[in-house]
Amino acid sequence: MRSPRLVSRLCRLASTRTISTQSQIQPSRGWTPTPYVTETVGGGWHTYDIFSKLLKERIVCLNGEVDESVSASIVAQLLFLEADNPEKPIQLYINSPGGSVTAGLAVYDTMTYIQSPVATICVGQAASMGSLLLTGGEAGKRFCLPHSSIMVHQPSGGYFGQASDIAIHANEILRVRKQLNEIYRRHLTKPHSLEAIESMMERDRFLSAAEALELGIVDQILTNRSTGSKNGLPGGDDDNSGHEKPSPSA
Repeated sequence: MRSPRLVSRLCRLASTRTISTQSQIQPSRGWTPTPYVTETVGGGWHTYDIFSKLLKERIVCLNGEVDESVSASIVAQLLFLEADNPEKPIQLYINSPGGSVTAGLAVYDTMTYIQSPVATICVGQAASMGSLLLTGGEAGKRFCLPHSSIMVHQPSGGYFGQASDIAIHANEILRVRKQLNEIYRRHLTKPHSLEAIESMMERDRFLSAAEALELGIVDQILTNRSTGSKNGLPGGDDDNSGHEKPSPSA
C-alpha cells in the first residue's frame, strides 16, 4: 500500500508535467493571424473572418507554402466561386515561396478548368510553384506590384532506395521538369523556345517586377488601383500603372 507522502508526491509531479506540457503548446507553423469584420445587415450583425469577407468579393489569397492543405482550400474556393457565377472574374493574390509540384498543379489545373477567368496578382513574392501559378492566370490579367520578387527554377527532389527505384524517380523528375517548362512556354507573353526556357530554369533565377514584365511572366506592373477599373479588377481601362498594356496577340 502506498504511503500518503508518496501519493502526494506523485500528484505534484503529475500536476507539474501537465502545466509544463500546456505551456509548450504553440500555434502551428501554418497558422495565420486572422482579423474579423463585423457589419450590420438588415438590422442584424454579421461577423466574418477577413478571408471569408474577401471571398464574397471573389478574392482568393494564396499565402505561404503550397502544400496539400493549401491546395485543397484554394481549389474549393475556385470551384465555389465558379458555381456562384461562372462568368464573373476571380482574383487570386499570391505571396508564396513555392512548394509541392503536385499540390500546385492541382490549383493550376483548376484555374484553367473552370469557366471563370482567374486574374493573378503577385504581392511580396511568387517563387517556384508560386511563379507558375502567377503566369498561369488569365492572359492579359497577370499582375505584380512594384516591389514584388519572382523566382523561377527547375523542380528538385530526392530519393533513396534500390538503384532501379532511383532511376524511376529520376525519370519522373525529368518528366515533371519538361511538363512545367511547357506550361511556362504556353503562358509567357514573349515567345521562347523550350530550350531557352530549360536554360533559364537551370538555376534559381530571381526577377524584379520589371524583369518579370520583360520576360513575359506578367502582363502589367500595378502602382495603384484606379477607382474606375473594370469589374473591380486591377489594371482596368482606367489603370494608372504607367505601363503599356500588351496587345491581344501577345
